Amino acid sequence: MHSASSASGASRDSSGSGGSLGLDRRPDGVSDATVEAAGKVSEAFECIEQVRGSLYAAHRLTGTADLALGEAVELLRKAGHDELADTVDREMVGRNVLPGRWTFQLVEEFDDGYYADFQRIERLVRDQLMGGRRHVFEAEMKSARRTPGLPGHEPTPNDVR
Repeated sequence: MHSASSASGASRDSSGSGGSLGLDRRPDGVSDATVEAAGKVSEAFECIEQVRGSLYAAHRLTGTADLALGEAVELLRKAGHDELADTVDREMVGRNVLPGRWTFQLVEEFDDGYYADFQRIERLVRDQLMGGRRHVFEAEMKSARRTPGLPGHEPTPNDVR
């Protein structure tokens, strides 16, 4: 196995399909430091993508819990616990998770604010420094770490036999 802790100094692999689908993605004249810096911005944005997924998961789970709680209220009533059912219904069913907000509002605010701004900045860095090419750092890391000619180490899907 080839070891490389970063793409800096990685040999460029021009095998397979070239351009944005192959491993040779670095624009001409771009330094290792620039590739690393742009890659770090993309890495940070990938974390924000994961945060976004977690917010959507929290949104779905909170909604599912609220609906289940509504069903529990009905079951409490059927079991003869009307006063307790009234308390659960009044205090928890349909309650805001944060002041004035259900989770759909959190997701919308995140998407329209922080997420949209981060996405714009990541694209700005990529466009200005990498000619819009994505995953330049990772492509060079793959090129440095793969074992040419070994099955499972093909540079692109087009090279799989």
